[in-house]
Amino acid sequence: MKIAVRYLSKTGNTKKLAEAIAGKLGVEAAEISEPIHEPVDILFLGSAVYAAGVDEQVKTFLRENREQIGTVASFSTAALISGTYRQIQRICAELEISLEESQYHCKGKFGPMHTGRPNKNDCDAAAAWAEELINQQD
Repeated sequence: MKIAVRYLSKTGNTKKLAEAIAGKLGVEAAEISEPIHEPVDILFLGSAVYAAGVDEQVKTFLRENREQIGTVASFSTAALISGTYRQIQRICAELEISLEESQYHCKGKFGPMHTGRPNKNDCDAAAAWAEELINQQD
């Protein structure tokens, strides 16, 4: 099974999760500025909420790489909302990209809110979620 991990992280919160997931799965995490060069069965896609929405860079990345993506597994951080899944779901539907039903989301530090998040427990839980998804695919 071919796996890729890509993320957008302006504050470092989502990057922490991406690195934990990639480490568990034995692949490299890369920013979404790095295209997918060969088809992948599953793309673990990390995003966050900026101004109440998914950044345009994430939408562009999915559009430009859709031919290489089998299924997207969405993970995210945010200070106030419960994740980017619904927004990613709409984008994937428009682009006809399959999306895993489960997601991983945790709080992310924003200003004085949620200091220390994501923490080790959050990262460990993200890695366990990813591993479980992969095991379900086999």
